[in-house]
Amino acid sequence: MGARTCNEKPDPFGNAPKNNKNILLSRELKSIIMNVAIIGAGSLGQSIAKGLLTSETLTALYMTKRNLEALKGFDADARVNLTSDNILAIKNVDVIIFAIQPRHFEGILNAIKSDLKPSHVLISVITGFAISRIEAIVSKENYVIRAMPNTAASVGQSMTCISTNEKGKEKVELAKSIFNNMGRSMIIPEEQLQAATVICASGIAFWMRLIRATTQGAIQLGFEAHEAHELAMQTCFGAATLLKESGNHPEEEIDRVTTPSGCTIEGLNEMEHQGLSSSLIKGINASFEKINQIKTK
Repeated sequence: MGARTCNEKPDPFGNAPKNNKNILLSRELKSIIMNVAIIGAGSLGQSIAKGLLTSETLTALYMTKRNLEALKGFDADARVNLTSDNILAIKNVDVIIFAIQPRHFEGILNAIKSDLKPSHVLISVITGFAISRIEAIVSKENYVIRAMPNTAASVGQSMTCISTNEKGKEKVELAKSIFNNMGRSMIIPEEQLQAATVICASGIAFWMRLIRATTQGAIQLGFEAHEAHELAMQTCFGAATLLKESGNHPEEEIDRVTTPSGCTIEGLNEMEHQGLSSSLIKGINASFEKINQIKTK
């Protein structure tokens, strides 16, 4: 099992960085000039692009897609180049981020491998496509990195998990600098990337559904839809912020707002009687089983 580390960009809530080593690393990485290509700028690719475009170190961003109309607006930034030509895109960059469907990845890698340079850093955000499969197409001597960000990268709040091949370890700090610019990153063993995808990438949808359910409950209690939506969003944001700033376990914060025979404990108990926690856990496990089926196809 590889070591697990976690790095973050300056806290969005104004907290000082906790690790002086991270501060020094951040300063060193600011000197890196990056030219990046995103191969397959779909939903996730576009979220990554939005995050990258906030970086001071990005000098050029190539985005490829068959339908360039879907990328309209990105070229308002002078650093952005839109193209349907993957070969053209990779010839002008240092880092290549693959954000295509798994079924297309092997074909695209085979099509571009003769144009890859030893200096290219290959980053795949593709579900279920192992590092060993990438190495079999390109080479073990290429810098190969797998990363799993989520769509919150577009607002600088992604949780990204990263794994590398042996050669890729030399470029792991570069990968972290890219994804820390979009939120936080964690280095994990590759065998845990499937689980991380469920918790962090699918997890965005899980949390959205919980917020939607809270919104619906608020509407039933008499709030207008827009009011209910704001109440649910801000309360969710506040709960997450409490945990981030305090470092407390969720139960500690729950205890602070529950009183004997009060309305909070009454609501919590009813939710648990209806299977709230068990439903979430079962959903997470079902998602994990499905992602492992994708991996074996």
